[in-house]
Amino acid sequence: MSEASSNFWKWLVAICALLLLFGGPEFAAQASSESSATPGLHEVIDGYGRTVRIPVNPTRIISLAPSLTETVYALDAEDRLVGDTDYCDYPPDAQKKPKVGGVVNPNLEAIAALHPDLVLLSKEGNQLDTVRALDTLGIPNYATDAHSIAEIIASTEKLAEVLNVPAKGKALGDKLAQELATLQNKLNGVPPRKVLFVVWPEPLISVGKNTFVGDALRRAGAVSIIDSNQDWPQVSLEEVARLQPEYLVFAAAHSGPAGSEFEAMANRPGFEILEAVRNRRYAVVSDAIIRPAPRIVSVIEDLARQLHPEVFLEKPATPKAPPTTIPLPGPFQTKPAVSHSAQDYRAEMTCAR
Repeated sequence: MSEASSNFWKWLVAICALLLLFGGPEFAAQASSESSATPGLHEVIDGYGRTVRIPVNPTRIISLAPSLTETVYALDAEDRLVGDTDYCDYPPDAQKKPKVGGVVNPNLEAIAALHPDLVLLSKEGNQLDTVRALDTLGIPNYATDAHSIAEIIASTEKLAEVLNVPAKGKALGDKLAQELATLQNKLNGVPPRKVLFVVWPEPLISVGKNTFVGDALRRAGAVSIIDSNQDWPQVSLEEVARLQPEYLVFAAAHSGPAGSEFEAMANRPGFEILEAVRNRRYAVVSDAIIRPAPRIVSVIEDLARQLHPEVFLEKPATPKAPPTTIPLPGPFQTKPAVSHSAQDYRAEMTCAR
């Protein structure tokens, strides 16, 4: 037998021994399967309906939408946030994160330089071209998509799973749902206010009925006078005047006093035709109402308080009877204490709020 033949038989015997030791064909199949899988990755379905492969436990995250940055902070995962956009301003600490440009036009070079293992996007706010560019660069990315308050809560819980903090997501989701349920109980049976939500004054732009903002209005005890399937419909002053909203609703700007948006609109020619302008009926809420993030639930309650203050008035306590006084002789006689009526108490409470 030649030396080459001898070596071949020795090699074959060794392979057979390994197969017998580790389970034969089953071991071979398992080894092949493990070698084809990428360690630390799993598949999830995102807001685009894509099946994406992302890290099981991402540690270097970039957010390309203010709403997603807020949500990362709400889930106590901000230590893993290595970058966000120029418009990510809440909470204030988010402004200290390295910036990668705008929402519509992020800087891909800046993103790649931060070596993220996951980039978060919003289907509504970000461009599909950005998603494709990230795919080309081989950077894992995940997009969200929410069109109602319930979907915002569900999206928050799903994002918590993506970030590998499912318990925090479940706790936050339950808390938000409970706050909404409590608010709905207060507003049960209260006629909704007809409102115009002003996104932009000129041209006059409002919100459609199928948006999460439209849903937020409904949950706050309001109904938009604009019945449109468009997300951000442009409307005419004549149409608004015909429908006559009871209140105008604004998202607060970052600068200027509260109500400055209303004052600017009230001073525009022609807007005095609106009864809400003439009677100064308006509500100003945080700009969180236009961000699909957990903070929107507190904004819904704030708006409800402005539109339906009577629902949130605390019932006055039953006035206690004045203490009984025993008349004393001569100069020691005292007058009984004066008690305010329940009506006076209620009026004081109303003014104080």
